[in-house]
Amino acid sequence: MVTPVNPPPLDRTSPPQRTDAWRQPAAGLTEGVRVRVLRAVYGDRRAAAELLPRLTDRQLTGTDPLPTEPAELAPALLREHRAEIRALPDDTRLLLLLAAADQYPVSTDAFLRAVVAARLDTRCLDAAEATGIAHAGAGGVAFRDAWTRIAAYETGTPADRRDVHRLLARVLRGEGETPSRSWHRGAGALGPSGRLAAELSAAAGTAADTGRLSVARTLAERAAALCPDPAEQHRLTARAAAYSWRSGDGDRARRLASTAADDALSGVLALRAGNATEAFDALLIGVSAAAPTSSDRGAPPLAAPASVAPRAVTPSTSRTATPAASHSVAPAAPAAPAAPRTATPAAPRTATPAAPRTATPAASNSVAPAAPRTATPAAPRTAAPAASRSAAPADPRTLTPADPRTLTPADPRAVTPAIPSARTSVTPSTITPPTPATHLLARATEAAIYTGDLRRLREAARVAGRLGVVAPGTLGGLVAAFDGRYADARDLLKSAAARCGPGGDPTVLIHAAIAALLLGDHTRAVTATVRAAASARARGTPVTVPQAMEFRAYADFWTGRPRAGEAAATDALWQAHATGQDNGACHLQAALAMFAALTGDADVCRERAATARSYALARGLGLPAALAQWALAFLDLSSGRFAAAAARLRALAGFGPGHGHRAIRHLATPHYVEAAVRTGDTRVARVAHADYERWAGTVLSPDDLALSARCRALLAPGEEAVDHYRAALDLHSRGTRDFERARTELLFGSALRRLRRRSEARDRLHSALEAFDSFGAPHCATRARAELRALGTPAAPARTAPDSSTATLTAQQLLVARMAADGATNREIAARLALSPRTIDHHLRGVFTRLGIRSRIELVRLLAESDDPESG
Repeated sequence: MVTPVNPPPLDRTSPPQRTDAWRQPAAGLTEGVRVRVLRAVYGDRRAAAELLPRLTDRQLTGTDPLPTEPAELAPALLREHRAEIRALPDDTRLLLLLAAADQYPVSTDAFLRAVVAARLDTRCLDAAEATGIAHAGAGGVAFRDAWTRIAAYETGTPADRRDVHRLLARVLRGEGETPSRSWHRGAGALGPSGRLAAELSAAAGTAADTGRLSVARTLAERAAALCPDPAEQHRLTARAAAYSWRSGDGDRARRLASTAADDALSGVLALRAGNATEAFDALLIGVSAAAPTSSDRGAPPLAAPASVAPRAVTPSTSRTATPAASHSVAPAAPAAPAAPRTATPAAPRTATPAAPRTATPAASNSVAPAAPRTATPAAPRTAAPAASRSAAPADPRTLTPADPRTLTPADPRAVTPAIPSARTSVTPSTITPPTPATHLLARATEAAIYTGDLRRLREAARVAGRLGVVAPGTLGGLVAAFDGRYADARDLLKSAAARCGPGGDPTVLIHAAIAALLLGDHTRAVTATVRAAASARARGTPVTVPQAMEFRAYADFWTGRPRAGEAAATDALWQAHATGQDNGACHLQAALAMFAALTGDADVCRERAATARSYALARGLGLPAALAQWALAFLDLSSGRFAAAAARLRALAGFGPGHGHRAIRHLATPHYVEAAVRTGDTRVARVAHADYERWAGTVLSPDDLALSARCRALLAPGEEAVDHYRAALDLHSRGTRDFERARTELLFGSALRRLRRRSEARDRLHSALEAFDSFGAPHCATRARAELRALGTPAAPARTAPDSSTATLTAQQLLVARMAADGATNREIAARLALSPRTIDHHLRGVFTRLGIRSRIELVRLLAESDDPESG
């Protein structure tokens, strides 16, 4: 029996086939579903047009996962391709079948060796070349497209498919080819086999440890299909779901997870694509299941390196506990902790081929057995799969079970209990390496951050303390901040922010970025997010990259990089949609609304904010909903609509500990004070500022202190405000919020003008205007020019003679213009940027007007001639 298989997804830069049949029905899809449909059908729009009528209402809205098997995606298109291939000679079809089996779902590069071993005549491929179905090259056979490759495989009879897989398995004898050989052995099996299931499970672990998570998913899924033990089938399916999720195949992960009852896996999926409140509950259950009990506190962590945590399983294994998949979604633990394990009785296994994986922990945690189970009576049986994985022979009959008495569950590392005290010296060198329970607790912390219900973090802290699980610093820091214990919060967040070294665990790095943002350290936040994305890519887990970019957007905004930030957030939005992370996409939509508010693109700001709020409120996502509301408020504030801004900001700012979302209060309070003072509501503004000042005085971030001083200046009468403004600017010079420094200069210049200190006012306003022009913030620049005109001073005109033809465009207009110049239609651009076609029409009209052109041909020429530094 051969399970249905898919080819690896085509790169998203591959030019899609165009068809009018796709455009009209696609216009009514949500952005995320539109992106995932095209990704599922490998960019073929004929297949997409065939798929859409087959989707249910829940699939069309993104509630249920999309189909993943070729026969469910585009059966008519497959029938057409199969008919083409059946018209070819038998020998040609056999070669195409061999090539297709060699290329997907595991690319093994063994076609030419198999041809030589079987003494096949490659001249038979001439018939395929004549029809354009495929052509022979130096590396093997290149098919016309992915669907032709699928059809070539499915056209073969089951017996022929088994024969070619066995042939490929025989020629795969090289070092490092164990996963590929195991796949072909499994694909050529006649029926269930415990030994083959164990071999495939071990091969999945090997592939995962080297960052080949798509391969690991395929192997684990095939192992589940061959496994005769139902309980073990569920465990292997959960592993396959976790591999799918981490490799970026969200739809397949959700489909596989629906058959594996695992709270931790369900919690992670809900966190990124479901209800965040439900995710928090599921993740806490997963923490309880994954945490070591008092009887096995020294057992190997769930995220232990694979060399000491066997993955392969025999049909007789009794490990059916839920935590089996909870660790499968946790990011990997650092490689360093692997060393102490060489002192345990399991040390001799470090000499086997499995041992080198201790240096590549990218995905080891995703498949390592749960720690508590190593102390159960069933644990000794894990010795047999361990041996099979390290040897990974071609013939399963050569597998010899290891002596279970050679393994002991003990591990020298003890798990330190509870949340560390804020007064305790906590440094990266003293923090226990992360375990899966710790990672799941970090995910629960993220769920509370996304929902904005920080009260529930107390519950997570109590669970961590009861189970002896080391909680992330962000959890303890946010609990302390919510309770008003700002000194404790500062110490815990500083400890978390310090863990941003290169090559670290992506989850730890993301939490370091969150902590740095709360502390006002934007330089460290940028470093942590960049390293988190790089580490995720290196470990083969692209699903983490969009999440890192969500928090990078805040730092880009504050440091005055709207163009770079908008471009990065737009790309991350596509990745979030493509990988099925709709909650992350919602957060990025709100971030893009924030950038649009800064750059003065009111239409885009309102559209992005409306999209984000609509989705967020339905899924319990308080953070994106609040951020979108703040973007609208900032647009009002920078446009001089102070009453509207104050009304939006009042609820976001919150007053005192236990109110509002700490991250959004950081954004909202200084601007709320400004809006409230402008509307004469100074009493409420003083209350809002009091708590902000207390936080700034505790954290001692120069930027927070500068904004607090600016609030004091706004609330102070007459001449008294001048000293506060000067103090604010002095503090800004030591911080990183360049955009807020320019706004402080604008407010200071306005105050000096009212005090008739014209010369100093003129200098401050000119400095602010120059900064706003460089940031691309036209609304703020307009206010600065208005203040200069009120002084009777000629204001520097808006840039009408830019250094390049595209410098007059906003960041969003520039993105649209470049895609249009590349030949994309308005609807295609809308799908890529997750905007409506009407908005793209609006942008292109603005582009043509600003550039003084009438056609896309002129646009292509202008962009080609442009020396704009952002053209790359």
